[in-house]
Amino acid sequence: MDDSHLINNRKAIKLNIKTSDDKEGNIWLSSIYGDYNYTSEHAIPEGDVVEFFCPHCKENLARSLECEVCNAPIVSFTCSIGGKVSICSRNGCKNHYVVFENLDTAVRKFYSEYGY
Repeated sequence: MDDSHLINNRKAIKLNIKTSDDKEGNIWLSSIYGDYNYTSEHAIPEGDVVEFFCPHCKENLARSLECEVCNAPIVSFTCSIGGKVSICSRNGCKNHYVVFENLDTAVRKFYSEYGY
């Protein structure tokens, strides 16, 4: 999470990217599930497949899974409450999902933070 970069008034998820035309830089994704807003240092054409990397260890975040919608690589990163967020690496594809290690823990944290 990037405290200095906000999307929709919330901390953004900062990742490193490499575009299909070999431009490297940063991308900031909305941290709100289901919100597809992002900002990037480079323009990413609709339909372009992007490589995503951890900004700390530089590990490629692509997994050995393909998107069920468009066959691009799936990218996964960990959640602070335990689990993984997975997104399609193709700009414009809206396929994404969350898997929690312990759903009970995640739901309790949600209720305690948002008062539901």
